[in-house]
Amino acid sequence: MSDANHVSHRREYFKVFFMLTALTIVELIIPNMTLGKFAKGSSLTVLALGKAAIVGWSYMHLKDETKWMRFVALIPLSAFFYAVFVVLESMYR
Repeated sequence: MSDANHVSHRREYFKVFFMLTALTIVELIIPNMTLGKFAKGSSLTVLALGKAAIVGWSYMHLKDETKWMRFVALIPLSAFFYAVFVVLESMYR
């Protein structure tokens, strides 16, 4: 095997690791804040989606995929927005 074409991604992976660590620390702080339940839940949900996007983009290599494959990866997000719509609609009914 030849190492001539090998490119190290160590620096990129450490950046992602530290971003995920920072978001996790924020997620641990939010429940202790004096916010309403909806604000806490919304904040934690947005942070979780952000972390999932970072993992998908970096570790699952979506950044190297075609535009069509990126679109296909976003399809489950539409199910999330539909669920949010249904929950909000039932709350205000």
